[in-house]
Amino acid sequence: MTLRIASYNLHKCVGIDRRRDPGRTIEVINQLNADVIALQEVDRRLGARPAALPAKMIEEETDFQTIDQPRTGPDSLGWHGQAVLVKRGTRVLDCTGIELPGMESRGALKVRIAPDGGKPFLLVAAHLGLRRADRRAQWTRIAKELLDAAPSPALAIGDFNEWSMRSGFEALGAFEIHAPGATYPSVAPVGKLDRLVTCGRAQVSRISVCDTQLSRRASDHLPIYADVAGLIEAARPLRR
Repeated sequence: MTLRIASYNLHKCVGIDRRRDPGRTIEVINQLNADVIALQEVDRRLGARPAALPAKMIEEETDFQTIDQPRTGPDSLGWHGQAVLVKRGTRVLDCTGIELPGMESRGALKVRIAPDGGKPFLLVAAHLGLRRADRRAQWTRIAKELLDAAPSPALAIGDFNEWSMRSGFEALGAFEIHAPGATYPSVAPVGKLDRLVTCGRAQVSRISVCDTQLSRRASDHLPIYADVAGLIEAARPLRR
């Protein structure tokens, strides 16, 4: 059994044509055919950070549901601009926010999900900082959460804002980093900024970039998705 885990920086629903079009964003989300989706930049940038992607539209036009998670403001969909959607009926045990170190205000979401008939796994959804020094500190914080999840499987997914394939991930020596392909800028992608991190208890059977005419227009990032096995079985904990 595999679960499809996806990530999408939807750029506040503003496409490369500079139009804000939540309906177009919803179409891309539906294209992913995922079980769990981590979203970044779901809220507008200024003021009270109202939702750029309406929760009502998610409810009415997708098979996903929003989860009980921290939110930046009363009209926000996300926390630090991030939200996690799950297929309707998926059991979410809890979701908490992780404050991340750095010059910018950044955070991650820590979600414990129980697949139907399976055991819980941990998903950390993250949108990391622009400075590598900050990202290194942020990964140290996230790596602790992933290690502490043992013996449950643990993953992290999101927009990691890292152009290098080697530097910046020093805290993740016990994990595997998957870069499915270039995702930014969407119109002519060269940067592999959107990635997945897995522990040894989760195996990626397929990972790809959702590169379509629609996804190239809808945001400045292309979405990624991965089919992951091992999320319903617990195994021996990682060595620290």
